[in-house]
Formats: sequence, structure tokens, C-alpha cells
Amino acid sequence: MVTMQDVAERAGVTKQTVSNVLSGRVAVRPVTEARVREAIAELGYVPNLVARSLATGSSRTVGMFVPTVSTAFYADLVEEAEDALEEHGYRLLLCTTRRDGERARRHLAGLTSRSVDALLIAGDQGLTDHLPLLSRTRFPVVLCAWETPAPARFPVVTIDYEHGGYLAGRHLRRLGHENVTVLASPAHDPRVSGFRRAFAEDGLEVPDSAVHLASEPSFRGGVSAAEEAMRARPSATALFATHDVLAVGALEAARDRGYSVPDDLSVVAHDDTPGGLLARPTLTSVALPHREMAREAIGLLVGAIEGGQPAEPRRRLLLPRLIARDSTSPLV
Repeated sequence: MVTMQDVAERAGVTKQTVSNVLSGRVAVRPVTEARVREAIAELGYVPNLVARSLATGSSRTVGMFVPTVSTAFYADLVEEAEDALEEHGYRLLLCTTRRDGERARRHLAGLTSRSVDALLIAGDQGLTDHLPLLSRTRFPVVLCAWETPAPARFPVVTIDYEHGGYLAGRHLRRLGHENVTVLASPAHDPRVSGFRRAFAEDGLEVPDSAVHLASEPSFRGGVSAAEEAMRARPSATALFATHDVLAVGALEAARDRGYSVPDDLSVVAHDDTPGGLLARPTLTSVALPHREMAREAIGLLVGAIEGGQPAEPRRRLLLPRLIARDSTSPLV
């Protein structure tokens, strides 16, 4: 096995200089660093990360919790977080909770300062009740993509989901729609509240009877909730879905009932995932700055790690934007 001493001898430097190049914590002259990296490449040296962790007290690893990687939203978050960490010389340790509170609890309980230097928790499904497990952690924690109220002790980088719902409602109001229906996941109260606010500004109400909860955040859940909504409010001229996947299900349900979208029913969605672009017609949707959110959250964590103190516990809201496509049109 090639050792750090072997690299030092090949490069003509001390073992400490090789260590400084690898850690990046101490400045090394560019010409010396180039010589060390050339020796590393020639010898095929691979650092012993376990030994380095024991010696420095740092694993150079950041843990990340997500509910799932089966959706484009969370897959993009993971990719962006990993890219941002790599730029700072850190690795990503990924855990999926599968929206299972007990699974999330086990993952949280197993984390120690030896396994990760910091933790990013993306998405609040099944996690809120278990955050007290982190009360005695010695590493920084940042929350992102958090839609429900978050504990005050943690910094949060998230999206203004209420404003996203408002943008969807304002778009439909500008198109002249008054009689509307809503498909929502139970966790999406802020999106529904924002949607209602847009109508309330014009003196209109979106009653509780117009809001239909999907049994699951899936195409099937969207079809079922849309069928229920169209039976309950057959005169509705527009529909807002708090997930793109619910909206795609609504398009299918509308076709089955002989509705033309957008001529008979305008459909606006939230999240702007790739599935909305593949739908026919393409979905008008609220686009989320999720990659920007991941980078900002990682920036807070890396700053806290290298500064040796927790990130300031504040809430940072990023603004979404609405992208109008073919699924909405003016009320005729």
C-alpha cells in the first residue's frame, strides 16, 4: 500500500507538506502543491480516510437526509448538494427516510460527530417530532425545503411555498377564473393558503369544499382526487394542484371525462418538475429555486464547520416563479 511518506519522498517534501496539500487547511506554494499532486497521481496514492478522521477529528463528510430520491425535486437537491460539497473538499453521506418517522429516528440516533461533520435535513416529512434527538449534537445542522414551522434553534433555507400558491392563484385570477378547485397533499397548507390569498384580494373565496386532499402524492392520487373534485364542482373552470404529479393525474381524469385542457379546464401546478414538460398539454407550474437552496444550505454548513461554530438560526426564504405554458388560458 502506498503511504503518505512514499508520496513525500517522491515529491521531495515532508510528510506534513503532503498532509497540508490534502487537507487544504494550510497554504502551500503552487509549485510545491503541483509536485505533490503529481506524485500522488504517479503512485496512485489513496488517503486513509479513517486514519485522517481519527487524527484530525474531522470526517470531511456531511450527512444529508431526504424523504426519497425517486422524485426529480429531491434528486436535484442531492446532486447540487454533492457538487457544492465536492468543491469544498467534502463528501456526502446520504440517508433516505422514505417518509417513515421510525426510519428517520433510527438514522438520526445513529449519527455521531465521528461519522459526519455536519447534517443537512431536506424535507420535513416524518422528521419534525424527532429533531430533539439532535439537541446534544456537536456538529452544525441546517434544514432546507422545510414547509412546516421549524424549531427556532436550527437555521432554515427554504422556499416561500405560500408565495408559490399565491402566484398560481394570481395567474388564474388574471385569466379571469373565479370558480376553481384545488388538489392538495396534506402537508401543503401554505400553498393552499397562498392560493386562497390571491382570490381574497379580489373579494373571492375558495371554500373548504373546493379543496380535495389526495390520498398520496402520486399520479394515481391525482387521478382519484381530480375525479372527486370534478364530481363535486363540475362547473369549475380551473384547477390548482399543489404537486406537478397530482396535476398530471388531473389531466388524465379530465380527458376521461371529455374535458379539453385548457379550453374547458385550466390546470396550474406547483414544483415545475420534468414530468410537467412531458405532459400534454405542457403544465403551467410554479418553479422552485431548489438548486440555489441546496447550495445556500451547504454554504451555511461549510462555513459553520470551518468557523468552528453553529450557523446562525435564521429562516431564509427563496422566492419561486410561475412559468406559464399550455395548460392554462383566459376564461372565455
